[in-house]
Amino acid sequence: MPDWTYHPLRGAAAAVLGRRRSQRTALRLLASIGSRPAGARLIARGFGHRHPPRRLAGEIASAPVAVRLGISVPPSLAREVIRAMPPLGAGVVEVAPVSAADVETVREAAEGRSIPLVVRACDPEAEAALAPHVDGFTSSDDPRVIHVSDPSVTAAAVALENPGAVVLARPGVLVAAGPGWFARVVEAATPTAPAPALRDVGRDPRRWPAWWWALLVGLGMTGAGLGAAAITLGPVLLWYDRDYLGMTLHELHAANHHLVHFLQHDRITMAGTMVAIGALYTGLAAGGIRRGRPWAREVYLLSGAIGFPTLFYFLATGFVEPLHTATAIVLFPMFVAAVRRTPHTPRWRVAPEGPEPERRRALVGQLLLIVTGAGLFVGGAVISVVGLTGVFVPSDLAFLGTTAQTLEAVNPRLVPFVAHDRAGFGGALMAAAVAITLLSAWGWRRGEAWVFWTLAAAAAAGFLPAVVVHGTIRYTDFLHLAPVYFGIALTGTGLLLARPYLCARTSASPGLTTASASAG
Repeated sequence: MPDWTYHPLRGAAAAVLGRRRSQRTALRLLASIGSRPAGARLIARGFGHRHPPRRLAGEIASAPVAVRLGISVPPSLAREVIRAMPPLGAGVVEVAPVSAADVETVREAAEGRSIPLVVRACDPEAEAALAPHVDGFTSSDDPRVIHVSDPSVTAAAVALENPGAVVLARPGVLVAAGPGWFARVVEAATPTAPAPALRDVGRDPRRWPAWWWALLVGLGMTGAGLGAAAITLGPVLLWYDRDYLGMTLHELHAANHHLVHFLQHDRITMAGTMVAIGALYTGLAAGGIRRGRPWAREVYLLSGAIGFPTLFYFLATGFVEPLHTATAIVLFPMFVAAVRRTPHTPRWRVAPEGPEPERRRALVGQLLLIVTGAGLFVGGAVISVVGLTGVFVPSDLAFLGTTAQTLEAVNPRLVPFVAHDRAGFGGALMAAAVAITLLSAWGWRRGEAWVFWTLAAAAAAGFLPAVVVHGTIRYTDFLHLAPVYFGIALTGTGLLLARPYLCARTSASPGLTTASASAG
C-alpha cells in the first residue's frame, strides 16, 4: 500500500509545525477526505484494507471488531481519527487517557461513528458519563492490548498471531509509515500457501487459473503492438485504409509532404503504448494475480475497463479499423476470464525489512511514479478529447504546414481517419496510466523485483518510440514533447531510487511465522 506521508516530508512538517501539530494536520486531512463518500472510497482503494481474514477478527473490551488492529489517540484527536480510520482498514479506535474534562469532547466525537470506539478512562466519573456513548472500556494493565510506536509492521503482525491480542498503533506510526500501515500489517499476518506447479494445472482451458488468461491478454497486447509497429514502419496503410480513404500512400504524400510522416508518428506512439500495456498486464498476471494479491486483479480490471470501451470511439470518428476491432474481440473474452473469478489463495512471500534509508528513497521513487501515472492519465484524457473534437493541436498544424480545412478539402475522410488514430492513442494511454499509477501505489514491496521490471519495460515501450519517431520525422517542437521529456525524467529518477528496494535479494518465506518476516 502506498505511503503518502513520506519521511522527508514528515521531517519538514515536524520542523515547521511541531510533532503534535503535524500529526493532527495529517489526521485532519485524512478525516476531511474520508468523511465524504467519494473520498472514503478513494482512500479505501488507495490505502485501505482488502477484507482481512476471519482469523484476525476478535474483540476488545467485549466489543467485536473485524480486525484486531487499530489506533490509540488522545481525546484531542478523537474526532478526526474516528472519521478517518474506517476507510484505512483500522478495526477499532481507542481514546486514552480520558478524564472527566474530556467527556464532552469524546461524546461529540462518538456521534455517527462507523467504527468501534473504546475508551481508557482515568476515573469512574468519566466512565459512567461515557458508558452510553462508547462500545467499551480498556485498562492500562490489560496484557491483551498491545500499543506500538514503531512503524515497522513486524511487531504488529507477530502480535496478531496471538488470537486474543489487539494491536493499537500510536498516532506517530501513521505519520512515519503512512496510512497504508494497517493494510500492510494485515497482509503480513495473512497465511499463505506455496503456488502449485504449472504441470499440476492441466491443459483443460476450463480449469486454467485466472492469471493464465491475464497473461494471454498481456502477451496478446504486446504482439498486437509489435504488429502495429511493423505495419507502420512498412506499408503504413493496409488495404482497408486505402479503401476508406480512396487514396494511396503516394497520393497522400503528394497532397502534403509531411502527412505520411504524421500518420506514422501517431501510429508508432500508439503501438508503443500497446506494448507498454502488454508489459503491464503480463507483469500483473505473473507477479500479482498468480500470487493471489487482490489489488493486482483490481489494477488489471480497472485498466481494462478503461481500455476496451475505447473501441467505441469509432462512433465519433466514423472509421472502424478491422484489425483493432478483431484484436478487441479476441482479447476481451480472455480479459473477462481473468477478472471474473475471486482472487486465488494468497501465495505471496513476505520479505524481511531492509535499511531505513533504502526504504525512504524508495518512497520518494514511489511518489514520482504515481505522479507520472497521474500525469499520463490526464494527458491521455486530453488527447482523447482532442482526437474526438478538433483532432489537431497547433503544433500539429505547424508541422504539417496546413490547416484542418485544407485537409478536409483534399479528402473529407482524411481528418476522421487521423481522428481515429489520435483518439485511440489517448484511450490506450489512459489504460496504461491507470495500471502504472495503481501498480506504483499498491505494489510497492521490498524484494518485489517484478514491479520494477514491469514498470521499466512499460516505460521503455511507451517513451522511447515516441522520442525516436518525433526525432526521425523532425517533429521536434519542445512544448509538444515537454510532457514526454518530463515523464522520462520522473520515471527514470523514480525507478533508480526504488531499484535497491524493489530488487533487493531477500530470504523471503511464505506467510508470517517468525518475528523476522515483514510486509516490507
